[in-house]
Amino acid sequence: MKIRFEEYDPNWMVDFKRISSELKTLIGFLSPQIEHIGSTSVKGLSAKPIVDVLVGVNNESDLDLAIRPLIRADYVYYEVYNATMPYRRFFVKHKVEPQSLSIPKMIVHEKEIPNSTEEHHNRLAHVHILPLDSEHYLRHIAFRDYLRCHPKVRDEYQQLKQELSDYEWLDGNEYNQAKDRFIKVEESKAIDWYQKRLKSS
Repeated sequence: MKIRFEEYDPNWMVDFKRISSELKTLIGFLSPQIEHIGSTSVKGLSAKPIVDVLVGVNNESDLDLAIRPLIRADYVYYEVYNATMPYRRFFVKHKVEPQSLSIPKMIVHEKEIPNSTEEHHNRLAHVHILPLDSEHYLRHIAFRDYLRCHPKVRDEYQQLKQELSDYEWLDGNEYNQAKDRFIKVEESKAIDWYQKRLKSS
């Protein structure tokens, strides 16, 4: 599959606000901190038209409390990823009901992971739930703010994404691995920059 990019669209922020409001209704009892992350949160950066939503919860024990309410609301839960990322719970929100795409509401085995163009094009949002005090929560926020404040790095990232868009990928995970080296280098810089900014504020 080829990764489809679109120029920055202000409607991505509208989508985020709508999803954020829905999440507050569904899991507000967890007092979540909800943030817009990823390329759709950075003005001037092209992106896959899928909104990345970061949900911070107070304790690791809260992670599983979000599962049932979100599944009931037609968020697809990727339990299969818990083996490699036990600190995170990952969900996909589609533009249509998951049943219409013939996918289960809970992906338990790798063979169940959908790999169709139709399913990918119907993704509206990726929801990442993490403890607020985790390093993974910090790096997402730091990298977003770093790109927003450093246009040169944002443009380098944009160039890399354009180059990678020419290739065929098995799935989104393979594409993400291709970006991994650049992101890890810049994330390290971003975390240092972000922590210094917090100390000086």
